[in-house]
Amino acid sequence: MNELYWKPAHELAAMIRRREIKPSELMELTIKRIEQTNPKLNAFCTLRADGAMADARVLDEKIARHEEVGALAGLPLGVKELEDAAGLRTTYGSKPFKDNMPKSDSIQVARLKAAGAIVIGKTNAPEFGYTAFTKNLLFGVTRNPWNLERTPGGSSGGTSAAIAGGVVPISTGSDGGGSVRIPACYTGCYGLKPTYGRIPNDPTLGMQQWNDTSVHGAITRTVRDAALFMDAVVGYHPADPDSVPHPGISYHTILERLPKKLRIAFHPDFGQLVQHDVAREIQKAAAVFKDLGHDLTTIDDPVPDTGRAWMQVGATQGYAMLHEWLDKDRENFGRAFATGTEGAPRVTWKHYGAAYRRRREFNDWCQRVFERFDLLLCPVLPTEAFPAKGPMPTEINGQPLKDPLNAVVFTYPFNMSGHPGASVRAGLTDSGLPCGLQIVAERYREDLVLQASYAYEQARPWNNKWPEI
Repeated sequence: MNELYWKPAHELAAMIRRREIKPSELMELTIKRIEQTNPKLNAFCTLRADGAMADARVLDEKIARHEEVGALAGLPLGVKELEDAAGLRTTYGSKPFKDNMPKSDSIQVARLKAAGAIVIGKTNAPEFGYTAFTKNLLFGVTRNPWNLERTPGGSSGGTSAAIAGGVVPISTGSDGGGSVRIPACYTGCYGLKPTYGRIPNDPTLGMQQWNDTSVHGAITRTVRDAALFMDAVVGYHPADPDSVPHPGISYHTILERLPKKLRIAFHPDFGQLVQHDVAREIQKAAAVFKDLGHDLTTIDDPVPDTGRAWMQVGATQGYAMLHEWLDKDRENFGRAFATGTEGAPRVTWKHYGAAYRRRREFNDWCQRVFERFDLLLCPVLPTEAFPAKGPMPTEINGQPLKDPLNAVVFTYPFNMSGHPGASVRAGLTDSGLPCGLQIVAERYREDLVLQASYAYEQARPWNNKWPEI
């Protein structure tokens, strides 16, 4: 049964509908896989094994009676620890919230369950998604299946480790500065960050969000899996006033309809340092689109730096949400997270205005790019995965980084602009670790990102190579 561990979600779902495997059999296999791998990976921080098995047996009976079941029926589902699943704590990876029990599922989890997925447990995340590696005081360090000394990324690191490690076929993620694309890149998975509003957000700790940089997204083994995931979760919800109407299409059914002769821009570095072997693999990956018959143009347009603006925009909402807990219980928060909040009260409307002017500069840059091109290609990250416990890289190719954020310089700008972007596996570095090519399109063109990703995946399939743990 080992071949089922890395089988794509869409194939497992089809096997269940054809009654080639029962949901209870797949769930039992998944529970055993978690027991086998979690001592090494620490991908899951909470389980509901008995409840998941009971749900799977109920689904067994429905399928036996030939009842209609959803497109994701029987698939074991991991839920990121920053997101609510009824009956399981949502700790946000933070000690002051270790007993926080939500009253209901998040919108995204509820929709995945409505499509037939069965929650098996929560996947580990850094405290409130703060870092690009996954470690917290409650559940410890999560590790990369390709090399246990390295990080699977963050903040959706538990999810990416579970997907790449052959533990579960689907799991939720979220992305406020790269937290879907970074883990997908470092573990060789597919990661899609949609446009803000495409998947509804929930209030956090009772507060309506105003920051429009953070979204839910999918990390999967294949592009088709992500399309099925998106089909289940997109569309307006009254709890999120910023959510947008359903696109009126099935992403799953339009995957193979990529337009011919697209105009594609490739920016190899944004003017920043990129690890030599990562740059090599990114270059080869981008060239695939030329081989597919598209017009590929390398550009070197100077890219406005949005790093400080992104930090200021995000820090203010985090502080507004948590200041009561920080004021009374600061010593129980992680040191890095608590320290990172200290500057937020000093952010004034003057600073906020400057941040939004810089944000506009990057939006203008994107507008100029997409007036000339249909897609933009660039690296996801400038390095391979760094140590599991951190810190993030401070130098690349022996040269020091001018700013710590340059270690993730290709992801957070598109959270500031809101454009959808995906990480596809570009290749392996000299040390055998995955690196990723980022595919970006105009806002609300998740269909084009998925189609381009799928065409690339067909030309350079990656699902036949996963790590042995």
